[in-house]
Formats: sequence, structure tokens, C-alpha cells
Amino acid sequence: MTKLQPAANHSGLDAAAVASGIEPRPAGVIGLDPVLAGIWDLAAPYLQVRDNDAHTLYAFGLARALLDAHPEADAAVVLPAILLHDTGWSQVAPGDVLAAIAPGGGRPDLVLLHEKEGARLAADILAECRYDHTRIPAILDIIDGHDSRREALSIEDAIVKDADKTWRLSPHGLDTVMDWFGLDRGQALRLCSQRVHGHLFTAEAQAVARSLSALESVTLWPQRQRLLG
Repeated sequence: MTKLQPAANHSGLDAAAVASGIEPRPAGVIGLDPVLAGIWDLAAPYLQVRDNDAHTLYAFGLARALLDAHPEADAAVVLPAILLHDTGWSQVAPGDVLAAIAPGGGRPDLVLLHEKEGARLAADILAECRYDHTRIPAILDIIDGHDSRREALSIEDAIVKDADKTWRLSPHGLDTVMDWFGLDRGQALRLCSQRVHGHLFTAEAQAVARSLSALESVTLWPQRQRLLG
């Protein structure tokens, strides 16, 4: 569980006084605007499979950061696409969902099915939200192929693909993958590293992924483990 409240105040300073000097929205801190929140509300019921709901929100954060590095990309295509990209797993039999992506095996047919169904569900959700109809085809094209298609159709597609994959190396991603396959953290880190590095399109995502792998590697070092006591 991510720590949200302090366990101590070692400085002895008044916490409210310290907090009063903190900017409300410094660079890098993001929110979810009302239009995208509306899309999320409709997508969320289809994302309660395989921790896809939390995965989607963290992938959204990564996509938002990558957009800052690529002003030429259309955020109005990228952000709905990342919110909706995994809705199609809800249409796959629950017992088959993890088998579809299992190491050493997998079910490519189910990966394709979730992409097709995700595009279908996304079209319905975007229509219900009365989303900009000129952008919907690009959004659906990204969703229909976000896992199976090896090339990127556009910078928008590249950002969605990179955000989706890079999540695997985040703390939440590793926590999730560990429980998917019964792996310890070191095994999950190695599995996710081999599935992410060398498969990203943007230099920025590559740097983020390398940084995440390095930080998690340090967590597993005996020197760090001894500090955890």
C-alpha cells in the first residue's frame, strides 16, 4: 500500500507551516479533467479484471508525462486511448485472462480478442460521452492493436504503447505481476525488464524504464535489504 500519511515528523517543525509554503500544482503534478473523468467513470466497470483499473490510472500518468516531452502529439487522442485500452479484457473468460499473457506460452488469439472488444467498447463509451468525433477513429485504431501490433502507427500510438509497457516496471506493476504468476520480486523484475527494454518507441519512455529497473534493482540489493532490518 502506498504511504499517504506520515509516520513521524523528525524535523520537529510545524507540519502545517511547512505545508503552507508548498505550491498547489508544481510542474509534474497532474490531475484528471472532467471530460476524461467522465470517460473513466464509464470505462471503470470494464476494467475490474487483472487489476486493469489501477494499471490504467498509472499508465495514464505515464502517458501524460510522455506528452509533455512530445508537444506534437495530440493529447485528445492519447489520453482517452490509454483510459480505454484494456476494457476488452472484460470480454475474455476470467480463467483465460492470465493464460493469454503467461511467460513461455500465451494465447495470441485472446490478446487479439481483447483488442477488438476494447475498440468496440471504446466506441460506445466515446459516443455516450459525445466525444470529438474527428478523433475517435484514431483512438480506436490505437486500441485495436496496442499489444499485438509491433510497429507504432503514429506518435500517439507510440506514447500509448510505451506508457502501457513501462507501467510493468513501476512499483505497482511489479507488485501486480508478482501475484499474477507467483513470482518473487527479483523474478518479476527480470521478467518485466525483458518484456519492456528493447520494445519501447520513445527515448523518454526508454529512460524512464531504465530508471525504474535500476531503482528496483537497488531495492533487492543485500545492502538495501539490511537497512530494512
